[in-house]
This record gives sequence, structure tokens and C-alpha cells, in this order.
Amino acid sequence: MLNEGVADRVIRVIIGIVLLALVFVGPRTPWGWIGLLPLVTGIIGWCPAYSLFRIRTTPARKA
Repeated sequence: MLNEGVADRVIRVIIGIVLLALVFVGPRTPWGWIGLLPLVTGIIGWCPAYSLFRIRTTPARKA
């Protein structure tokens, strides 16, 4: 079940890529590995924190 909208997913993927770039380029800090979390959640479209707090950024379904 997806709980992330398209804009949310795109933003997460971009943030994930930028954070991962910190590992390989720039300051080469290991903190950039945190970028895996938004990258993976953006790719699969499901966020465990959103599920926990019952947040959905997907458009409402028509009945």
C-alpha cells in the first residue's frame, strides 16, 4: 500500500541522492549513508513513519 504522493517521492529520491553523494564526493562523510532511507522509501512509495502516524500524501481515491 503506497502512502507517498508523486511529489513526495520525487523529493525523497533527490534528497537521498544528494545525501549519498556526500559519501563519495565532497566532504566524504559517512553520515551520507543516511540518504539510503529517503532514497529507498521514495523508490518503493511507502514510508513506515507515515504508516505509524497515519499520514498519506497520495491523492484520495474516488469511490
